[in-house]
Amino acid sequence: MSTSTIRTAQAEVDRPAARPGAAVTIRGAEKVFSLGRGRTLQALAEVDLEIAEGEFVAIIGPSGCGKSTVLRLAAGLDTPTNGAIEVFGDDPHRLAKQHRLGVAFQEHALLPWASVRANIALPFQVAGRRVDKARVDELIQLVGLVGFEDARPKQLSGGMRQRASIARALALSPDLLLLDEPFGALDAVTRRRMNAELARIWGEEKITTILVTHDVDEALILADRVVVMTGRPGRIRKIAKVDFPRPRGFETTRSPEFHDLVDELTALLDQVEGVDD
Repeated sequence: MSTSTIRTAQAEVDRPAARPGAAVTIRGAEKVFSLGRGRTLQALAEVDLEIAEGEFVAIIGPSGCGKSTVLRLAAGLDTPTNGAIEVFGDDPHRLAKQHRLGVAFQEHALLPWASVRANIALPFQVAGRRVDKARVDELIQLVGLVGFEDARPKQLSGGMRQRASIARALALSPDLLLLDEPFGALDAVTRRRMNAELARIWGEEKITTILVTHDVDEALILADRVVVMTGRPGRIRKIAKVDFPRPRGFETTRSPEFHDLVDELTALLDQVEGVDD
């Protein structure tokens, strides 16, 4: 894969009207946080991005560039200062209230006193719905936790806890899955294993997914496109289309084309302009 696979941000973000079937549309999004005493911090500036239904998009960039802010806006956990965000043509806050968005963070946030099964079933209770035991069993099977249904989080490895967290995010069959550094706290070997697991899970569920990560290899293993952001205030610098066939195993990650693309995106991160805290 050559540098032609990297497309300029301008070509991607000229703010055309949302295409039919778009899952996520972000137009001119800016986010300014108040720091008190009249001080402000601008996290995002003029972010434009469109994500197709069923697409897996990864967002990478330097620390403090607003990657997680983009994800929080799409999750309805925050509101842009300027601009507009639509998820399946609707307000993400409304979809969040309808439990149509699934979110998993670096901290798994599993209930420490509850079993794996109870943690995965929790979204049904929060939504006021009857627990779908068949769906819970399906997810336990999907994430490879058969035999650990009754285990508490402290009895699980870090990777297993993250599997349970992702299963919980998928419990209500959300329209959009949002992952914020879900494997950031894992060791390198476990992280690679979890990348393969997430790729398998996504292949079976085919759910529209946004992943925030610092790991370029992880982004290329998992995503259809990789969004590269500048330093704060975050803007989209480049969008890379990832054409490697799935599943992306060792043959892919050891290929010269894969390493060339890793080098290209890493160089972009090294060149970003703005504040990197």
